[in-house]
Amino acid sequence: MKTADKNLEDLITDFLSKVESGTELLQIKFGTRNILRLWRSKQIERCGEITDEIQYELHGVGCAIHFPSESVDFDYGSNSRIDGFDVWRLYIYASDRPLTYEKYCDKKTLEKEFKELIYLNRIEKMSINDNLYVLVKTE
Repeated sequence: MKTADKNLEDLITDFLSKVESGTELLQIKFGTRNILRLWRSKQIERCGEITDEIQYELHGVGCAIHFPSESVDFDYGSNSRIDGFDVWRLYIYASDRPLTYEKYCDKKTLEKEFKELIYLNRIEKMSINDNLYVLVKTE
């Protein structure tokens, strides 16, 4: 697929795939996909290594995972869910990959299409308590 053919759902799917890859590594290293509790109970440092080449950095209710050539920053949703996203996280993710997601390096374009996906019922709020959105499952 050419870069010009990439749409916002491609960006979201790519983002969620990278979050999944990172949290699988956290599971292997720490025995849990959500390591916030370990940090808050001082069992691990706020920043550290997952492998020799991959690091994590915890913040607020989220985690940034730094792979050798790219990063992904996400927030944990209610019940430790990792399938959530927002405009800001997608914008940062796209901006780190300008050759793939050039169109979404323009935050106004991303915001406009994000609102369109909400209107089309392609994405919805994860819960009333979260500022995150999730993809709507299609049958």
